[in-house]
Amino acid sequence: MKDNLQADPASPSILDSLSLSHGKRTRLWRMLYGHGPRNGTLLVLPLDQGLEHGPTDFFPHPPALDPSYQFELAEAGGFSAIALGIGLAEKYMGRHAGRVPLILKLNGKTNIPSDAEATSPLFASVEDAVRLGADAVGYTMYVGSPRQHDEIRQFEQVRRDCERYGMPLVMWSYPRGAAIEAKGGKNSLYAQDYAARVALELGADIVKLHEPVAERGKSPAPYDTLDEDAAARSARVVRSAGRTMVLFSGGEKNDDDDAVLRKVEFYMQSGANGVMFGRNMWLRPFDQAVALVRQVHEIMRRYPR
Repeated sequence: MKDNLQADPASPSILDSLSLSHGKRTRLWRMLYGHGPRNGTLLVLPLDQGLEHGPTDFFPHPPALDPSYQFELAEAGGFSAIALGIGLAEKYMGRHAGRVPLILKLNGKTNIPSDAEATSPLFASVEDAVRLGADAVGYTMYVGSPRQHDEIRQFEQVRRDCERYGMPLVMWSYPRGAAIEAKGGKNSLYAQDYAARVALELGADIVKLHEPVAERGKSPAPYDTLDEDAAARSARVVRSAGRTMVLFSGGEKNDDDDAVLRKVEFYMQSGANGVMFGRNMWLRPFDQAVALVRQVHEIMRRYPR
């Protein structure tokens, strides 16, 4: 998608309120103002599902099995960045290098074992991200898992490396484990609100969250007595993230384009900095996906950050 809109360098930037190294500031500016809606918002295309879910996600739309499909979509659709692992980046980035900002995912897992003790080991480094010309790295943190102590220690080294190399850090903050399920489930307001705060406390620059759902029965106090609608719940987790920018997940594919667009508007109204849409985009025929992305851009441009 050709787009000649440019950010006005004299206009206020969301980066002005953040304490950032020059490297982080430069890379974040490229994603926030050099690509995507270019108004301080982020539209990210993730392709980590092949590792996290296996090949089954591609069955409904076989062309999407080839990662070239997502790279072409990211460029044609004008995404702020594409997020994926090192194998896909090394083998498919190719001619898209410099045209599509890269968020290199550093850790991950398969969904074959139970999530009861979920952990996400590293398989790439911040140095790899620098070598590949990435504009950020991604790290999955399983908040509440019995293995979270290992993940927090692992994250500490990633965070140090990001500071050393001036690399923005995006946290996929995902509540998981038996303790989370006993307290309302991974998508409850309690769990998502906690996940947002964890990202802020541990030093993430951007956090990916899921929309919190109403669940009061098992949630700890005071969440068990809160009576908030969807808008208030989403706004609450955005506030809990503080100066860590929030991206909401697009979730599984929805064949209703209008429903997808309403969801984007809802997230932006909640105060989010953007959305991360994977299957909702790349499980569509290419031209339909590009057309939908153009409509998403139109919505996001109404919410400059």
